[in-house]
Amino acid sequence: METYDIVVLGGGSGSQVATAAAERGLEAAVVEPGPLGGACITRGCVPSKALIHRADVVEAVRGAEAFGVDAQLNGVDYDGITDTIHETVFAKADGQEARMREAENVTLYRGEGRFVDDRTVAVERNDGNGTEEITGETVVIAVGGRPMVPPIDGLEDVDFRTSDDALFLDERPDRLVIVGGGYIGAELGYFFGALGTDVSIVGRNELLVPREDDAVSAAVTESLENYCDVYTGYEAAEVEAVDGGRDGEGVVVTATPSDGIDDRDGGETVELAADDLLLATGRRPNTDAIGLEETGVETDDEGYVETDDRLETAVDGVWALGDVIGRQPYKHAADYEARVVMRNVLDDAGETVDDEAMPHAIFTEPRVASVGQTEGDLEDAGREYEVATVPYDAAPLGLILEADDGFVKGLAGPEGEILGCHIVGPQAATLLHEVVVAMDGGGTVDDVAGPVHVHPALNEVVHAAFDELSASEYSTAPDWRDAGDG
Repeated sequence: METYDIVVLGGGSGSQVATAAAERGLEAAVVEPGPLGGACITRGCVPSKALIHRADVVEAVRGAEAFGVDAQLNGVDYDGITDTIHETVFAKADGQEARMREAENVTLYRGEGRFVDDRTVAVERNDGNGTEEITGETVVIAVGGRPMVPPIDGLEDVDFRTSDDALFLDERPDRLVIVGGGYIGAELGYFFGALGTDVSIVGRNELLVPREDDAVSAAVTESLENYCDVYTGYEAAEVEAVDGGRDGEGVVVTATPSDGIDDRDGGETVELAADDLLLATGRRPNTDAIGLEETGVETDDEGYVETDDRLETAVDGVWALGDVIGRQPYKHAADYEARVVMRNVLDDAGETVDDEAMPHAIFTEPRVASVGQTEGDLEDAGREYEVATVPYDAAPLGLILEADDGFVKGLAGPEGEILGCHIVGPQAATLLHEVVVAMDGGGTVDDVAGPVHVHPALNEVVHAAFDELSASEYSTAPDWRDAGDG
């Protein structure tokens, strides 16, 4: 049995701990059955955003006339798009694997890993050549998650897709039902809708992306109604295979009003026919098949690994990060958690996770980016706060881009502390970062409102919102809707 200083289960963000250890001269092993890079690289955020970029291009061509440009959309090579993206992302995964194999002090095990005891892992090799046991002084659990399949009557008799396989379809479906109104459902609803699919989204809450600030959820829901038939306040109760569809089989989804919501279309049941069914009902951790019952590692009722604030589990020397701990379901959060584990394992830093300023984005049209608390969070907590909401046309570039539905919403405490920021509109994910930097450094609204901002640029919208929140008696953010641009 091979012994290592560090064994990492998972070839995504957790593998960074192994490579960092190897650079220190320690012996490390990574156990991964699939492509390296985790879900993000080959079946998550990277290919999905590549697809969405194509949808943006299509939308730009369609809307060109509004800007005085005569352009026509003569067709979309859907198969060519997905083939190109597939080749690109898997080439990246292959390149990552090649670099790991070439690195010193790192051994890559291609197969499924399962705990035998607290620090011993049996690896069932992908090549069929049996099982091999390895052990590590330190073990990191970073096996990620997978799409959740909800209990819907009839689902076992119907072909369906999840986000794992919906990204690389050979042909665009003519009709698609998406069950799930969260981030994945909203983003893929926009993509398929923009490319011409008749999309129906079934979401159990009153608004799509319900975890967002209410103003954001309302904006996304209203926007998606331009691309999809949106059934909020509904649940998929039953599915049935029917004749039809591209391959001779279609599906009918019967949706009923969610519990406590009975005013959708009079509270009536609706039937939605489609060629394809996409389930986007969340993700679950991959902890049910790695033998945690053979260890002292504890999990919660949903299967997420429980850790302390340093990301160490109930077993000394066994750590966890990423989707398996369920703190923040984002790739950038997993990368941050990997850095925390690196410092604690390699330097005994005693560093704790601080995700108060953890940002995220939703790639619909318009874009969304958020950090910190929502107004609903603050109201539920009974916390005192100030709010400023500024439309995109407060900046000249916002007027030029005709971003009529865009806004920046800033939330601040009584001492000017930044409690949250929510942006809807072009370049939202980029604009958010000056707020993230200020929050992460313990800054106040004055740290965003005070610095000179480039003119004309969209960051003037962020400036305007935080200038409104600022305690300074000197306003430096003119309202370009009313003032001349001098």
